[in-house]
Amino acid sequence: MAIIVKLDVILAQRKMSVTELAQEVGITMANISVLKNGKVKAIRFSTLEAICEVLECQPGDILEYQK
Repeated sequence: MAIIVKLDVILAQRKMSVTELAQEVGITMANISVLKNGKVKAIRFSTLEAICEVLECQPGDILEYQK
């Protein structure tokens, strides 16, 4: 079982860079990169909310549960 992070797909669809997202969300580029690469162990709801607001998406668009 795993939670798959699809942030790279959403960023590509929105034609937005990691740098742009980091600036708009207000967190470091390193933290966005860790999330994008699926290496993250946890994410704050406030961070997820800010990312969704900037990307105009829902959490389920970014995170997927696979059995």
